[in-house]
Amino acid sequence: MDTLFTKIISGEIPNYKVAEDPYCYAFLDINPNAKGHVLCVPKIPIDKLFDLPEVTYQQLMSFSRKVAIGLREVIPCKRVALTVVGLEVPHAHVHLIPIERMEDVTFLNKVSFSDEEMKEIAHQISNAIKSNT
Repeated sequence: MDTLFTKIISGEIPNYKVAEDPYCYAFLDINPNAKGHVLCVPKIPIDKLFDLPEVTYQQLMSFSRKVAIGLREVIPCKRVALTVVGLEVPHAHVHLIPIERMEDVTFLNKVSFSDEEMKEIAHQISNAIKSNT
């Protein structure tokens, strides 16, 4: 089953890739809550997080941790929040959001950046992830 995210992973839809391994893919959210808001997705298109096979779930969580560590090196924040909502795209995904306060994860306050800014943010996070592996 093709989803918006499988099309992003395949390159059919342009995106700001942050990281990739054989099982997972990370890219900047194009409607971010904060600078550096990243989505981490498994490459298999399963709708619900807890329906993922155990090994895939563990791979996604481990991958998300690596991305979050790189993210916090690049984007100053009190925490990197991890949230799973999953209503907007039928493909399991994890939001990693740099936050200063709880309101930063309400999905009500959005920020926007130019294409060049998004490319630079993705590049910086990607480099930080690579330097930690």
